[in-house]
Amino acid sequence: MLDASIRRRIASVNGVDLHLLEAGEPGAPLVVLAHGFPEGAHSWRHQLPALAAAGYHAVAPDQRGYGRSSRPSDVAGYGIRELSGDLVALIDEAGAEPATIVGHDWGAMIVWDTAQLHPERVRAVVGVSVPFVHWPMPPTQLMKMVAGDRFLYILYFQPVGPAEAELEADPRTTMAKVLWSASGKGFPGADALGDPPPMEGTGFLTNMPEPPALPYDGPEGPWLSAEDLDEYTEAFTTSGFFGPLSYYRNLDANSAVMTGYGPERVSMPSFFIGGEADVVLVMDPSGLERMTALPDFRGSHLIPGAGHWIQQEAPDAFNAALLGFLATLP
Repeated sequence: MLDASIRRRIASVNGVDLHLLEAGEPGAPLVVLAHGFPEGAHSWRHQLPALAAAGYHAVAPDQRGYGRSSRPSDVAGYGIRELSGDLVALIDEAGAEPATIVGHDWGAMIVWDTAQLHPERVRAVVGVSVPFVHWPMPPTQLMKMVAGDRFLYILYFQPVGPAEAELEADPRTTMAKVLWSASGKGFPGADALGDPPPMEGTGFLTNMPEPPALPYDGPEGPWLSAEDLDEYTEAFTTSGFFGPLSYYRNLDANSAVMTGYGPERVSMPSFFIGGEADVVLVMDPSGLERMTALPDFRGSHLIPGAGHWIQQEAPDAFNAALLGFLATLP
């Protein structure tokens, strides 16, 4: 059950309707929370009341393509100009001065790019799980060079159809497996990963372990309940996976948009929060060091025992790190 301080509404911005969870008083310093794949506004359920209690106005949308929000029918509708435009439009709709934007997973990629595309609207930026990256070539070209004929989920997601069919066959099983396998307790660790299977005949869920009974356990105790899984199941039963998968289908187009930008554009205060057991940091071991190129990078905070779903698995530690960073802002 959501905290009583959290409100729901629909915001009509940037040509789409976005379902929002929000908390705190409008007019207070604004914090916009952008979720990752496959999540939704519900993933920020622990941060919204904590931010409100600390004096912020916090807004977390189901981003376009997710849950109760609008679902454009074309792949190009999920490009970075559209996704960053949604966040900026939410800032404008709130009547706010430049806002702090916080993004997890895909949301991290969106907020890093939004900070470059719209620096005048961004007070500060926090990446969660996914470090800042500036691609040296089209991302899928680089991934094909690295993966060869082995399975890489981002390449599997590129064609429209196969991944949708797999993930939509049973949204509850999809979400149960994905949320467990990338959690701190579910991720087997870098040493146990082994070589990826062949691309041919492999799906996103193929080699994910069967999850344990709910609730899932994390570094601070149970973090995913049957009620939480019900929320995700309903959201993806409603939205399907075309929109969420189409974020990945815009990686090369987004890279082209961002070619003329770079780390020097992220001139506002920046911060990173990650989990020590996050598979993303295993796949991108140079990510933490790479962010030192940001002009006002204020460091990284890694939470022991937490995996990819860090703000859900370790909400107390996450909130302490986020609020600590926010307290340093002028």
